[in-house]
Amino acid sequence: MKETPRIVVMAGSSRRDALSRKLAAACVAPLQAAGAEARLIELADYPAPLYNGDLEAESGLPPCIVELQRTLYDSDGLLVVNPEYNGSITPLLKNTLDWCSRPNAADRTRSGGAVYAGRAAAVLGTSAGALGGMRVLFHVRDILGYLGMQVIPQQLAIAHADRAVGDDGSLCDAAQRTALDRLSAALVDTARRLRG
Repeated sequence: MKETPRIVVMAGSSRRDALSRKLAAACVAPLQAAGAEARLIELADYPAPLYNGDLEAESGLPPCIVELQRTLYDSDGLLVVNPEYNGSITPLLKNTLDWCSRPNAADRTRSGGAVYAGRAAAVLGTSAGALGGMRVLFHVRDILGYLGMQVIPQQLAIAHADRAVGDDGSLCDAAQRTALDRLSAALVDTARRLRG
């Protein structure tokens, strides 16, 4: 059984002051405490054009997507923190997931569906409103499950996220901290069992 699962953490927004980015950063310590090696990535570091099959046929995969595919392939799990755009997933996250699902002719082993299949996943929602991005969680769960990931039952919606993360980088609310600790432990345990 794998001792230290590698978990990739990403936010579905690249906006400078995005609440999801603050929450994603707050997830690193609980994952480490649960026994994982957590890697926080910024989707802004992997800029890709809007997915288009003709563009893919003409130019292949963008180099940044090939790099991200390798990062995901080398991981054991994924934690995605999602803002809610009109009740659903952000265009940035959907585009990134779609590009990464495409096979790379130069490296079929570490591309396409292989970057997702058999790995654990968890989803968090964040919103300045009272629902905490609850509606987006179901959409992201469906997409990740379709891609072959084992999405754990535990999920978390952080309401009033504009004041959820303290100056120390952790969640202010004790109940939310406990829920995040439990989610992190479940994700790490599932990743360890799936990839061990």
